[in-house]
Amino acid sequence: MERLNSKLYLQNCYIMKENERLRKKAQLLNQENQALLSELKQKLTKTNSKSNATKSIPDLNLSSTSNQNPSGSSN
Repeated sequence: MERLNSKLYLQNCYIMKENERLRKKAQLLNQENQALLSELKQKLTKTNSKSNATKSIPDLNLSSTSNQNPSGSSN
């Protein structure tokens, strides 16, 4: 009975060490995930602000080139 107890105790110690190792790994992965999520949000915010800016400012080059004859001659 004492032998079984010792064996179970050692297994329990191993499981606790492994649990702690996995907990630390999970914390690191969570931190990395949060950093990547923050970076993605920043990129999306920049992209959205750039696309909103281009939508609100008309491209004057488009309107001037569409009125010109590309061959340079008049009809």
